[in-house]
Amino acid sequence: MPTLALRLLLRRFSLLLAVYLLLRLGFYWANHTTFQEAATGQVLLAFWHGFRFDIAALLLLNLPWVVLSVVPAYGRGWQRLLRVLYVLLNTLGITLNIIDAEYFKFIGRRTSNELTTIGDDVRRQAGQLVEQYWYLLLPLLGLLALLWWWYPMPTQRTVQAEQTRQRTQRPAQRYGSWAAQLVVLIGLIVLGIRGGLQLKPLRTGAAFVQQPAVLGHLALNSTFTFIKSLGYQSIDHRQYFASDTALRQALAARPLPAPTLPPRPDNVVVLLLESFASEYVGVENNGHGYTPFFDSLATQGLFFREHYANGRRSIEALPATLAGLPSLLESPFITSNFQTDELHGLGEILTRQGYSTSMYHGAQNGTMGFNTFAGAAGMQRYLGLEEYPNATQSPDFDGHWGIFDEPYLQYFARQLGQQQQPFFSLLFTLSSHEPFGLPAGYEKRFPKGTQPIHRTIAYTDFALRQFFKAAARQPWYQNTLFILLADHTSQSDQRGYQNTLGAYKTPLLLFHSSHALPPADTHRITQQADVPATVLDYLHRGAGVPLLPFGYSVFDQDTSGRAVFLSGGSYFLVHTDFVTELTADNQVRLYPYRTHFIPATPLPNPDPQKLRQYGDELKACVQFYVNGLVDNTLYK
Repeated sequence: MPTLALRLLLRRFSLLLAVYLLLRLGFYWANHTTFQEAATGQVLLAFWHGFRFDIAALLLLNLPWVVLSVVPAYGRGWQRLLRVLYVLLNTLGITLNIIDAEYFKFIGRRTSNELTTIGDDVRRQAGQLVEQYWYLLLPLLGLLALLWWWYPMPTQRTVQAEQTRQRTQRPAQRYGSWAAQLVVLIGLIVLGIRGGLQLKPLRTGAAFVQQPAVLGHLALNSTFTFIKSLGYQSIDHRQYFASDTALRQALAARPLPAPTLPPRPDNVVVLLLESFASEYVGVENNGHGYTPFFDSLATQGLFFREHYANGRRSIEALPATLAGLPSLLESPFITSNFQTDELHGLGEILTRQGYSTSMYHGAQNGTMGFNTFAGAAGMQRYLGLEEYPNATQSPDFDGHWGIFDEPYLQYFARQLGQQQQPFFSLLFTLSSHEPFGLPAGYEKRFPKGTQPIHRTIAYTDFALRQFFKAAARQPWYQNTLFILLADHTSQSDQRGYQNTLGAYKTPLLLFHSSHALPPADTHRITQQADVPATVLDYLHRGAGVPLLPFGYSVFDQDTSGRAVFLSGGSYFLVHTDFVTELTADNQVRLYPYRTHFIPATPLPNPDPQKLRQYGDELKACVQFYVNGLVDNTLYK
C-alpha cells in the first residue's frame, strides 16, 4: 500500500492536472476561431494529447516540491510549507497560460523564452498592460484560490492511521517498502518528463502530429513551451531594409501565376534519397559513378544539373522540401524554438485540395523529429519503423537505423497502391548512411568504390530500380509525377567537389512515365526549397495558396532560379552567373559561378551593380527568414 506521503502527492498532482484542463478550456474559448476548421472529435483528441504535455510540464516545474513531498513528515508546519511552495511554483505556470490566452492572438504560437528577452519592455509597460488586460487577473486569482483551498491536507485521523500501520511493520519491512515505492516514483517521474518511452524526449513539435496541425497549439501548454525554450540563445532581428516595401522588392519573390488550365489529377511521389550527392552520380560525372539506374532515368525525365541542397543535415532537408523553408540558422528548424510558428506545408495545401498525404521513413519513429514535422507540414499519415511488419524483428531490419532500402521501397510501392488517389507521398531512404551496411548476400554485389558510402549508394540505386519495376505494374503509376532528390552530400574524394559550393551539390530529377513534362531550363539553379512551388505549379493548383518566397517553380521560365544556404557562418546566394556571400560581419562578396565550384577568394573588383543587386537579394532573404521566424510573421 502506498505511504500517506505518496497518496497525498498523487492527489495534489491530480489537482494540478485538473487546473491545466481548465486552462486549456480557457485557451480554446479565447482562441476558438483559430481551431474552427477542426471537428469536435479532433478537438477532443487534442485535449487528450494535452495531458501528456501537462504531465511533463508540471513535473519539470514542480520538481523541488515533488522531492520534498516524499518526505514522510506530517506536521502542520511542514505541510503548510509544502502548500506554500506548491502555490508559488504553480503561480508561474498558471500565469503563463492565462497570458497566452491573449498573447497567442498576436504571435500565433505558445510563449517561449522571448519573455526573458523582453523583460525590460514588460516592466516599462506593466501599468498599461494591467489596465488593458485587468480581466485576466480574475481567472488567475480564482485558480490560485482553488489550488490553496483544495490542496489536500492530511487529517489527524489519516496521520494516526499511517503511524499505526508503520508501527505494525518491522523496520526492514517498513524501509524496504518505502524504498521500493520511491524507486517506482522516480521511474514514473522520469517517464512523465520524457513524455513516454519514445526514442526522443517529448518536444514541442510532437504536438503537431495530429491533424489539422493547428491543434498542436491547443495540445500544448505554455509552461511546457517556456521551460523547453530555456537555454536557447535569443536571435537578434535583422534590419537591412527600413521598410517592408524595400524588403519585398529586394526579395525577388516569384509568386505562382494563376492557373489557366484545370487542375491536374496526378499523384506526386517525392523520393528523398539519403546522402545521394552529385559526386556519386554518373550522369553528372561523365559516366563515372555508382548510379546506373538513376542515370538511365535521368535521360527520360527532367534532370536539373545545377541543383543544390539547402543544408548539410538530414534534419534540414524536410522543411525545405515539404514547406519551402531553407535552413538559414545554425540550429535546425525542427528542433528550434520556432517549430510552433505558423507553417503551411505541401501536406496541408494538397489535403485541402482532396489529396491523401503521407510520409514514409524506415527508421525508428521519432528519428530527427521527422514524424512531428510531417504533422506540422500537414501530412495526414506518418509511417516509420513501428508500422513496418515485425519492425525490429523483421529480417529486413539493418540492426542500426531501420529497414534496408530495397525491402522498404517495395513496401512503399505496395502501400501507395492502397492509398486513395490522388495522393501525395514522400519517402526518405536511409541505407546510404553510416555504418553503410548492406543486407546479407549483397556484400560483393556492388562496386566497392573509394569511400565506404559508395557501395551503399549503388545499393540504393539498385533499390530504386526494383521500386520502379514494382511501381510500373501498379495502376497509379501512369498518372504519377516522381521527384527524386537528395537530403545532403556526404563523403568526398573528388577535389572538384571539395569547396563550399560542391559541399551542397545534389541531383534533382522529375520523371513522369506517360507524358512529357512542361518545358524547363535544366541548367537553371534549383534547390530543395523549390519543390513546393514546383509541385503546385505542375498540378495547376497554386492559386491563392500560402507559399514562402524563397523557392521558385522549376517551370518558371522568366527566371534562372536561385539557391540559398548557410555555411561557415556566412550566407550564400547562388545564381547562374555569380555566387554572393554575406559574411557574419555583413560584408558582401561576389564569386564567379561554376557548377559545384567557387574559388577560395572573391572577385577583387566585382561589378558594382551586381554586387548591390545580389547583396540586397541575399540580405532580404536573411531578414525575411530570421525576422519571420522570431516574430512568427513568415506568412503575414
